[in-house]
Amino acid sequence: MRRMDERRAKALKIDIDLLDQHIAEVIEANVELKAKNAILRSMKSVGPVLAHTLLALLPELGELTRKQIAALVGVAPFEDQSGNRNGVRFIQGGRAAVRAPLYMAALVAGAHNPVIKPFRERLRQAGKKPKVAIVAVMRKLITTLNALIRDGVKWQPKTA
Repeated sequence: MRRMDERRAKALKIDIDLLDQHIAEVIEANVELKAKNAILRSMKSVGPVLAHTLLALLPELGELTRKQIAALVGVAPFEDQSGNRNGVRFIQGGRAAVRAPLYMAALVAGAHNPVIKPFRERLRQAGKKPKVAIVAVMRKLITTLNALIRDGVKWQPKTA
């Protein structure tokens, strides 16, 4: 059974690598996708998986407002209020296939991106829960990437 599992794992890895290579070739062959990919990849913490996912599953990127893109991805907070009761805000809906790689990029950005890291630390020091801070970082990432694609410029970290 273990040998069968190992063979299947190797075959799946080969298939995944082949698909990744094919996706990269398609993006390189298309001038518009290649330019958008370069813009997305210019931001620290955005790797090929997130960039390719955004190009494939979020064609609206760069065409919507920051609120609209956040809601479309599913990282916009919604209120939970009724009468005198005030619940906590929550996220829901959106495109889960985009949110998953965006979450991983948010973890990396929160630790290494020179602009996003202080933002996350500021939220944590203000008493926000870790998951709330990560969702805020996700929203900041997607809105920033949306603006970069809209303006057609590469990401430049602010220098003091």
